[in-house]
Amino acid sequence: MSNIISLSEAEAATEFSPDMRVWHTVLATGAHQELIWAKFEPDGNYPLHSHPYEQTSVVIQGRMRLTVGDEVREVGPGDMWVAPPGVPHGGEILGDDQ
Repeated sequence: MSNIISLSEAEAATEFSPDMRVWHTVLATGAHQELIWAKFEPDGNYPLHSHPYEQTSVVIQGRMRLTVGDEVREVGPGDMWVAPPGVPHGGEILGDDQ
């Protein structure tokens, strides 16, 4: 993928995970991190999980009560989070606010 990513390119690369009801795209990946672009559908499922690398995520659509390690906050469109390596993250999807 290019180092410069337009909104239309990100949307065109988006994949749907039916088990979680989440649209997502890996915008950038490096040796120790990845950047995710995500749209959370109502009634979706974003279970707690972790990775051996750092993950930064940007919410494009949807609202959720997110847990990253010991921190819990509500996030929505435009909000971002960073999950350090090995730190559990996931949450309860609350709705589809855009």
